[in-house]
Amino acid sequence: MNKHLRSILVALCFCVPIVANAAIEAHEFDSPEQEELFRELTRELRCPKCQNNNISDSNAGLAQDLREKTYQMVKSGSDKQQVLDYMVARYGNFVRYDPPLTPAVLTLWLAPIGIIFIGGFTVWRLARRKKSAQPELDSQEQQRLAELLKQTEQKK
Repeated sequence: MNKHLRSILVALCFCVPIVANAAIEAHEFDSPEQEELFRELTRELRCPKCQNNNISDSNAGLAQDLREKTYQMVKSGSDKQQVLDYMVARYGNFVRYDPPLTPAVLTLWLAPIGIIFIGGFTVWRLARRKKSAQPELDSQEQQRLAELLKQTEQKK
């Protein structure tokens, strides 16, 4: 075989797309409502490993397990709230992209604002205290200051 032909064949082998080892999950549902519920839940649940992907987009093993558990629960007749309650009980509120408003969530959102407010108030109080702590000049010191200012103006 010609050297050039062999080189071309080797180059073509590198151009052929390599099939990934991704398994395509094929789930069969009893009704279109179950399928829609499954798709909705997998978009709403966050992958605890990836953190920024929902379980329908993640290829992590944990996300695959969560998809499978969601499928089993939907297939067995569980409704959306039952699936969400199970996942939250097992993985915490973090598993939901839209966690409920709890005191802990409020603390996470409001604590930085409170710290900034307290810091600003403290700086304002300290600045005000320094201003009032500066001693005022008595009449002799004011007269002496006026004389010194006059002298410096005359030297100019």
